[in-house]
Amino acid sequence: MATTLRTLWKGAISFGLVHIPVAVYPATSQQGLDFDWLDKRSMDPVGYKRINKRTGKEIAKENIVKGIEYEEGQYVVLSSEEIEAAYPKTTQTIEIETFISAADIPFIYLDRPYYLAPINKGAKVYALLREILRKSGKVGIARVVIQSRQHLAALIPFGPVLVLNLLRWGDEIRAFDSLTLPAEGVKPAGLTDKEMKVGEQLVEDMSEAWNPEASRDSFKEKILQLVEAKAHAGELESITQIEPAEREPAGATIYDLTELLQRSLDSSKQNRKPASRTKATDRKAKAATKTPAKATGKRKAA
Repeated sequence: MATTLRTLWKGAISFGLVHIPVAVYPATSQQGLDFDWLDKRSMDPVGYKRINKRTGKEIAKENIVKGIEYEEGQYVVLSSEEIEAAYPKTTQTIEIETFISAADIPFIYLDRPYYLAPINKGAKVYALLREILRKSGKVGIARVVIQSRQHLAALIPFGPVLVLNLLRWGDEIRAFDSLTLPAEGVKPAGLTDKEMKVGEQLVEDMSEAWNPEASRDSFKEKILQLVEAKAHAGELESITQIEPAEREPAGATIYDLTELLQRSLDSSKQNRKPASRTKATDRKAKAATKTPAKATGKRKAA
């Protein structure tokens, strides 16, 4: 039985002067187990409290502010208005900035996928972009706002569907310089030809077509089997009333596709920057992108 996907939002893919109306759908779902916290006396759900981590006391909502730790023990407090003003504007547009080879994106940058489906007579131009990406081996690099947060994303053809795969920002990838790793290359790593040959043969013997359905979450299956067995044995706990004193208070239409593509191409040629850059220009660009040392020191989520 086919699963009905829930539409997250409707908007458009945009590149050059071309707009492809699309709907965005989640491509994955969390299938892990969610253990509820319960009061063992009554089976009531247990929630989270706002606790001062130093004093251990509960604090009222109106006494909570948001801040960023600038130096150890020192914070910059931001108002709700300041934070709201910094949120990216929700445009419902997947703005493609450039196209790159799919092989140029290391897998470590891939984060979360979403399906895109054409709407409002956008099927033809949707198919055009999909087939161009498939034939060229390229992906579109775009910016998109999802749930008030701006993301970098890759537009990737996957069978008949275009997938919008969110990417991690560069500063979210940790460096591995501090790790002790063997040198790259067969000889630098001290490997012999015989070791490589036997290892390659082992890999070849163990190779097969990938079947994601063959790999299952054994922990989840064992827990569900245990739950089912306990339920059939009558080991069920129901919510019961306890003394009131002990209870916690409740808390765009395409008219001429060829013409639009040509106009986009002409505009791209006119706006293309010169390939060569002077050393002085490079120095200015690097200086402009440097971040103050203090700001890059310690970052915590609000």
